[in-house]
Formats: sequence, structure tokens, C-alpha cells
Amino acid sequence: MRHLIADYLQLAKARLGALVVLTAFVGYLLGARGNPSLWVGAAAVVGTALSAFGANILNQWWEVERDRQMLRTRERPLPAGRVDRNQAAMWGIVTALAGLVVLAFGTNWLTTGLSLGVILLYVLVYTPLKVLTPLNTVVGAVCGAVPPMMGWAAATGRLDTGAWILGGILFVWQIPHFLALAWLYRDDYARGGFRMLPAVDQEGRLTGRLALIYAAALLPITAALSTTGVTGVTFLVASQVVGMGFVALGWVFFRERSRQSARRLFLASILYLPVVLGLGVIDMDHRRDAAAPGTGLAVASLASSAPAAATGF
Repeated sequence: MRHLIADYLQLAKARLGALVVLTAFVGYLLGARGNPSLWVGAAAVVGTALSAFGANILNQWWEVERDRQMLRTRERPLPAGRVDRNQAAMWGIVTALAGLVVLAFGTNWLTTGLSLGVILLYVLVYTPLKVLTPLNTVVGAVCGAVPPMMGWAAATGRLDTGAWILGGILFVWQIPHFLALAWLYRDDYARGGFRMLPAVDQEGRLTGRLALIYAAALLPITAALSTTGVTGVTFLVASQVVGMGFVALGWVFFRERSRQSARRLFLASILYLPVVLGLGVIDMDHRRDAAAPGTGLAVASLASSAPAAATGF
């Protein structure tokens, strides 16, 4: 039983899922502005986790033959034969559906719709694109940008300016994060037939340039959280200091394009995100009208199945 649970968690990519849940939770807290509902917050976290786990399982079900070719992935439960492929497909579908049910009954239809959309985009678009074009990373980044927006939508029933900024931060952050990872494993990706940019950009010039550009783009987009009133001056200053350190590592990777510089950038990206999100929660503006629909970027509120979310708690 213990081995079965371990295999399920590996299939679900639980550590990656934990990062997704973190971003959704931060989106919820920033949207709730210091007045969260325990029920809605818990539903948002659990529903997001189950949705992410289900999508990850279906992704591995789809890629099992290619994963067998890669040194990095061939010992995963499906390529190694520890889990039956049909059983994995059933787990993935049931887990994803469970996440949607939790979101539908615990949050609102906007959050549920976002979750359904990102599951379909991740499994049916991003996954097959990985063997067709290096642009798959952009589609994958869109998928990763949605969870904090889901959290915000769970709290407010809307997608205000703050939600779009959070999504933008996640989208931009993923580019240097994944490019650094793909550079480290570029030969392995090529062996599996995945057209990641570093696998086809042999000299790494474009890879390094894009990693640096997107690392630098995090500076203005994180600052936008403060200029729109979601967070305060403390976050503005701290996020720029942290961001400049990240840009410096992006510059080193751009210049050297070595395994060491890629590893440093990748590890820094893992540290960067929770630090910046944590700073945002610590220094968030608790006023209910901060970054609200009056800015013109809000999406019309959808009917909520959870009264607390619809009434502003």
C-alpha cells in the first residue's frame, strides 16, 4: 500500500502540484484582502490540488513511451511498469473530476471554469505540442499562470487587475525557470523526441537571451502589484531587490550558457517565487477596493455556488 501511494504521488507530481497550490493560495489571500473564508479557501486549495494532480497524471499517461527513452524519467511509475497505463488514465480522470467538483461546490463557477480550461489546455494542447514545436513552453506557461487567478476568482468571483498581474508574474517567471531546466536536460529531451528550445538551440544563444529578457520582465510586472494597490511600498522595494538578483543570474546564464549557470538560475527560480509571493502576502493592502473592477480589467462576476465568496464574506 505504501508503494502504491508513493507511485500515485509521483504520477501526480506532488512537489510540482504543491507549488501550483501555493500560487493559488496566495491568489486567494490577496483577493480576500485579509478577510478570507475558511471554507472557500480550503475548497480552493483542495480543488486546485486535485485538478493539478489529475492533469499531471494524464500528462504522464500520454508521454509514457517517450518517458521510457529519457534517463530522467524512465524510472517513473508508468515507464518502469509499476502502474498499469489504463489504471493511471482512470486515476487521472477521477482525480481531475474530483477537483472540479470540489471547486464547483466550494467556490464558484468562474474558478471551476478556469480549472477545466487549464486541464484541457495542459493535457490536450501543451502535451502534444511538446513534440511539435519549442513554443510549447509558452503554452505551458499559460497553464501555470492560471492557478493564482483561480485563487483570486475563488475569493471575489471576478478577475480584477490584481488577478491578471499575478497571472502575468507566473507566466513570465516560468520562462527562465523552464529554459534553465531544459538546458540542463537538453540531451535527454532530444533523446525523448521533445522539441524544447534548448534541445534545438544547440549554441544556446536564443535560450540565454530569452531567459534574461523574461527574468528582467519580472521587475516591472511585480512592481505593478504595488502601483495598482494590491501590495505596499515594502513589497515594491523588496521585490525589486530580489528581482535584480534573479536578473543577475539570468545575465550569467546568458553569457556562459553552462550547466553550472543554468543550475544556479534554475535553483534561484525555485527560491524566487515563494519569496516574492510571501512578500506580497505580508505587505498586501487590506482595503477591499484595491485593484478592483473600476480599473477596467475586471471580468464580469459569475454566479457563485458558495454564498460566502459571492457576498465578499
